[in-house]
Amino acid sequence: MNWDQIKGQWTQYKGKAKQQWGNLTDDDLDRAEGSRDQLAGRIQERYGVAKEEAERQVDEWSRNIG
Repeated sequence: MNWDQIKGQWTQYKGKAKQQWGNLTDDDLDRAEGSRDQLAGRIQERYGVAKEEAERQVDEWSRNIG
């Protein structure tokens, strides 16, 4: 799924993101607002992973939710 679609339907995909990354708060997900970079940044922060790893996880997740 592409990020334009995810951003446009973020309220639907927020729950799926919460399932994938349970340590993210609702506030984290609200602030991400469907932005790939924002979501990766929040994952990096909460899970203590490198930027590249967070981006890899986000890209994998976006491929699997479609």
